[in-house]
Amino acid sequence: MTTELRTSTASAAEVEADAVVVGLLPGSGDAGPSLAAGAEAVAAAFGDGDELVTELALVGATGKAEEVVRLAARGAVAAPVVVGVGLGRPGADGAPDAEQVRRAAGAVSRTLAGTGHVASTLGAIDLAAAAEGALLGAYTFQEYRGGDGGTRPVGKITLLAGPDTDGAEETATTAAAVAGAVATARDLVNTPPNDLFPDSFARRARELGEAAGLEVEVLDDAALAEGGYGGILGVGQGSSRKPRLVRLSWAGGDSPRAKVALVGKGITFDTGGISIKPAAGMDHMTSDMSGAAAVVATTVLAARLDLPVAVTATVPMAENMPSDTAYRPGDVLRMYGGKTVEVLNTDAEGRLILADAIVRAAEDDPDYLVETSTLTGAQMVALGTRTAGIMGSDAFRDRVAAHARTTGEGGWAMPLPEHLRPELDSRIADLANVTGARWGGMLAAGIFLGEFVPEGLQWAHVDIAGPAFNTGGAWGYTGKGGTGVPVRTLWALLTDIAENG
Repeated sequence: MTTELRTSTASAAEVEADAVVVGLLPGSGDAGPSLAAGAEAVAAAFGDGDELVTELALVGATGKAEEVVRLAARGAVAAPVVVGVGLGRPGADGAPDAEQVRRAAGAVSRTLAGTGHVASTLGAIDLAAAAEGALLGAYTFQEYRGGDGGTRPVGKITLLAGPDTDGAEETATTAAAVAGAVATARDLVNTPPNDLFPDSFARRARELGEAAGLEVEVLDDAALAEGGYGGILGVGQGSSRKPRLVRLSWAGGDSPRAKVALVGKGITFDTGGISIKPAAGMDHMTSDMSGAAAVVATTVLAARLDLPVAVTATVPMAENMPSDTAYRPGDVLRMYGGKTVEVLNTDAEGRLILADAIVRAAEDDPDYLVETSTLTGAQMVALGTRTAGIMGSDAFRDRVAAHARTTGEGGWAMPLPEHLRPELDSRIADLANVTGARWGGMLAAGIFLGEFVPEGLQWAHVDIAGPAFNTGGAWGYTGKGGTGVPVRTLWALLTDIAENG
């Protein structure tokens, strides 16, 4: 079951729904919460003064971010229940920002799972943010559950957009499409690796691409060998399920503003290979193809919304397994384009398949190249589980990082220090796949990838090792499992390029 999204100009006090949602802001000092914009009609229905706020406070409402409380309406409004959701403390202008609205809307959708129809006044604060947050918070992955599929999401969400409705339907439609792309990426990440392996992933990418009118190319292991894709083949040779390279292309309409290459890491499961990982937490490596899922979903979204930017996703897919055919520490791989890499650690496999893909993507002569991957545990050591590390060309890196923060996905610009490059020197090859040092692993991985980017090409590497997969409790519009990061960052970047070049 999917959640239906609508917009309406109806009064929040009169809309027929199972629950009506109002936003709450924290009071100052000992003062109770206050109502956010959009809740005026509901407040008036409860009588003159602050009766609604008083009653919400009596059932525990404080306005704290993502706090959800329920209040029986007792006939004051058409809906039987009023739901108050905390937005958290607003900024200097006194209004909550878009991410506060997204998280509040998501918290409501999660809390009210199973409800038939929810009407929300959060749309009057920020319609796009409310739509994204509500739909992402309603996301569930029930493919492998028996019976009725477990908890059902909210059936229908009506966003009450307020009196200024110009462009409301278009805004909501675009936000729903973006949320749908995130859900597609989440579905791919959440699919277990016995069902999502290189060939099946390639087939699903083809189906998604062809349905959106994309040009699709899939290279199997024989074509990869003929083409000289030594990194992808080397990583994938230990598995009985052979590697693939998928290319999805959106032409950008009649007059594309620019050409963008997207590259995403598609390791469908990562044991670490011969340099095997510890057993604890290895199940999380089902998410090691999150970058691939994100660029596939984003490219499909560009086509569906007719974005005037040419976008090509180049997606290497492999399964990193230990076996008698697996690549070994000490092997030297000849990458696509001719460079050689000495393998010192088979668990640093993502950068090997990405190197092949980056060189291939650059042959299209793009104006920009963005690669994203669950690349290093060092990203989480440096920045935690919710903040991506973003490296690359300085100005373009900062542009991508700004979009990551604006969308609420989170990202921080990181350097590529020149002094770390000599640590990737190999005694027998052009470079090694890891350094011998304990420190700066995220940065060293970025430097390695930079060796395969043509000089002068504006590029960014987005390390989403932590943000791509939520192993903790749900929060805001993010449940457990695949998050869909960085689909919304990539989409914001592409729309920026469409507008500004």
